[in-house]
Amino acid sequence: MPGKDDHQCRYIGERFGACNEAAMGGSDYCFWHDRDVDKSGDNVRALLEERAHKGTPMEGFYLKGANLDNLDLVCPERSQAYQLINSDLSRCSLVKAHLYRADLSGSNLLKADLSRANLHCTRLIGSNLLGVNFKSARIEHVEFGAVFLQEEKAHQARREGDETKACALFEEAEEVARNIRKHCEAQGLFHNAGDFFYREMTFNRYRFPSLSRHRMVSKVVDLLSGYGEKPERVVLFSMSFIVFFSLFYFFLGIEDGETLIQYQSGQPFYNNLVNWLETLYFSVVTFTTLGYGDLTPVGLSRLFAAIEAFVGSFTLALFVVVFVKKMTR
Repeated sequence: MPGKDDHQCRYIGERFGACNEAAMGGSDYCFWHDRDVDKSGDNVRALLEERAHKGTPMEGFYLKGANLDNLDLVCPERSQAYQLINSDLSRCSLVKAHLYRADLSGSNLLKADLSRANLHCTRLIGSNLLGVNFKSARIEHVEFGAVFLQEEKAHQARREGDETKACALFEEAEEVARNIRKHCEAQGLFHNAGDFFYREMTFNRYRFPSLSRHRMVSKVVDLLSGYGEKPERVVLFSMSFIVFFSLFYFFLGIEDGETLIQYQSGQPFYNNLVNWLETLYFSVVTFTTLGYGDLTPVGLSRLFAAIEAFVGSFTLALFVVVFVKKMTR
């Protein structure tokens, strides 16, 4: 790179510390960290590949708007991977880039074009993925991280009391999740799409005040079924509901012909256990709306039986919908 001076670049990275590159002439920063250097030339891709082959980490590189089509950052040694972390790659063109196992953690990829890129096992943890074009990119094993950048900032803003900023950031996080979900669906990655749909709906819920009707209803749907993505939650809710209502019947009583079945303080533990198992059985047949008729509710138990039958019929229908949705993907 022409115009190098004899003093060291002043950039200091968060992870790897001071840059060892020489500064450009008339600048305090090297070619890669100087924001005033034009990086739109066709030779930037070749220079970046040459820099990567040195084997030293690349942190904080400023490559905003650079043309990096067909960039090859695949490390020839399978035990290692090239790192281009905490860098500005916003609006970069990375069409058909080869980024297998590359580490782009913490980088700004705002509106970058990654169409038809090989992102197999690429690390994008903590990266800004707002508006990224993933069309036809290989994204099935990308490490997006458990928390999006906007999500983390939104929680921080909410802790600081800035509700307006938090809502705006949650909206951006929702857009990121929706974008990835759509590209997963387009590629037939329906399991991945389901995970990002769940995150999308979660961010949508966080945009509303804690005690708002929309947020509370959304939370109930999440707890019941994980927005249709977690059928095991329907099963867990059903089992918990059945056991919970069996306790009402146990203390309020049900009838077996002329015999009243309920908790009796003067009876041995074994007798009360048998009575509870009878009420548990009654709760199961009520929840599933089987209604054999061998046991009947009495008094206030009738009200709880009616509630349980209504909730049970709804829950069973919900389970069928959620289960079929998951299995048909």
